[in-house]
Amino acid sequence: MDTLNINGTEDTPSVTLDKSKGVFEISGRSLPEDAAGFFKPVLSWIEAYKEQSNPATNLQVKLEYFNTASSKLILDILTKFEKIQGAKIIWYHFSDDEDMKEAGQEFSELVEIPFEFKSM
Repeated sequence: MDTLNINGTEDTPSVTLDKSKGVFEISGRSLPEDAAGFFKPVLSWIEAYKEQSNPATNLQVKLEYFNTASSKLILDILTKFEKIQGAKIIWYHFSDDEDMKEAGQEFSELVEIPFEFKSM
């Protein structure tokens, strides 16, 4: 399975989905003009990964900021991981960023997947 690697920009997050190395990470700022278009390959990759997933999958989410359009797509991503056996979300937030911590807590209440919260 090919690795999905998207380099981040000022408005789009970095995405690394690497089954062979067990690295699953989304980081940076997410406010793309076309959030659905930006996240489409991510959602497709996860859908394919679901069919032959690793025994354990830890998705690290290290977002500094995301807009409303990205929020819906992030929920879609979390929902896809929800269907992967052994998956867990590790939600990072800056220690002084209560908004990002609360966003993670709200997501954790919407999906049936273990969440772990870590401050950076």
